[in-house]
Amino acid sequence: MSKINTCVSLYSLQDEYLNKRMSLEDIFKFLAENSVEGIEIIPDQMMHNAPHPSEQTLADWDRLVSTYKMKPVIADVFLNTNLYKNRELTKKECVDLLIEEIKLANRLGIKLIRLVSMVPAYVIEPLLPYAEKYNVTLALEIHAGLSFDVKKTQDFIKEMKRLNSPYIGLVIDTGIFCNRLPRVMADYCKHLGTNQEVIDYINHIFEQGKDPRKVYLEHNGFPTELKQLLKSDADYFFAHMADGYENEHFSVLNEYFPYIKHFHFKLFEMTEKGEEYSIDYKGILQYLHDKGYDGYVSTEYEGNRWVLPGHPMQEKEQVLAHQKLIRNVIKELEGQEVY
Repeated sequence: MSKINTCVSLYSLQDEYLNKRMSLEDIFKFLAENSVEGIEIIPDQMMHNAPHPSEQTLADWDRLVSTYKMKPVIADVFLNTNLYKNRELTKKECVDLLIEEIKLANRLGIKLIRLVSMVPAYVIEPLLPYAEKYNVTLALEIHAGLSFDVKKTQDFIKEMKRLNSPYIGLVIDTGIFCNRLPRVMADYCKHLGTNQEVIDYINHIFEQGKDPRKVYLEHNGFPTELKQLLKSDADYFFAHMADGYENEHFSVLNEYFPYIKHFHFKLFEMTEKGEEYSIDYKGILQYLHDKGYDGYVSTEYEGNRWVLPGHPMQEKEQVLAHQKLIRNVIKELEGQEVY
């Protein structure tokens, strides 16, 4: 049996927040009214001056969590190693920055930090005492385009296994399980001028059970057939962006399952049938259920970046439809009645 819980990444509602259609309190209220169990937050995005917010900001956070009974599940943290133009951050600077993020997560009542892909493995060991002290687990995101075979990902996993601490783990982004290219991405690029032949070529890669990234690696770049189709900047843009969607089998997680702390359930487009266009969530949830996964799965809507000019932003509608899908599948797996 599994214990799969659901939450929503506030990143999913970033356009509502950025353009001031919703405040942070509006977002809390919206999610609470729609029975969302927990939230995932990028402190840099919705908390002024993070990782050193003011006492008033922290008091407001406490009030929101208490008022709307939302569980703060995970904080998404970035490490900008290229902060300066002339050099990368030193090891000490990287560690010091992440120590402050650990302290903030603890203060927010959050026990898990997602480290963005490509965070250097050398930060793990010096951060481990702070993770233990503040009871905050550090988990590297395995993201499409930067998956298990990328060297920095491999370096992190090697160090994670060596240290073998419950405070070090992985966050899996389900963009690695795309069995179709996101249609909204293709439509957006077509609007920019991408040739339909180029889109068809990439779609055919997915139809063969492959993905563009692996095909490009096999050919040490774009295959000859694809190169012949690329005629414009829009074609090249689309071809480059297409390698950010992977088509792995769920079994790729078997080796790493004991280290998995959280899932980003990527959302590009919910269809009228109540399914996600590119990703088989019934299959993923069945896999997690069979494996006895005990943790959260978080809706992370990224279709917002591909909304065509003049079309309405539908972040709220997409998030709720995705949450409904996830909950209904979980109920079915647990033998509950679906309404």
